[in-house]
Amino acid sequence: QVQLVESGGGLVEPGGSLRLSCVVSGNILRVAMGWFRQAPGRQRDLVAAITSGGSTNYADSVKGRFTISRDNAKNTVYLQMNSLKPEDTAVYYCNVVVSGAYLPVSAWGQGTQVTVSS
Repeated sequence: QVQLVESGGGLVEPGGSLRLSCVVSGNILRVAMGWFRQAPGRQRDLVAAITSGGSTNYADSVKGRFTISRDNAKNTVYLQMNSLKPEDTAVYYCNVVVSGAYLPVSAWGQGTQVTVSS
């Protein structure tokens, strides 16, 4: 099991931007990674994923606004979030995922809270 440490969340106004980071305790060179989010009272859903080769996949609700990227040398995955909306408010988590199905495989970290509000 790897350890996952998310950071970069905060309070931002609608239309603003945030960049989330996820530092992984293990080597991520050969694994796919994903960002998930969970709003109060809702299930945890995949937001974006990136394969070991750099291919990306996004939930329809964030396409064109969010960008997932990775720095294998730093074992870090990023989520750049632009044009944020109130409905993006959630706790955001990262995880190692099974490529294709994008199912999470590791224990969850503590997540980072993103609140979009004026």
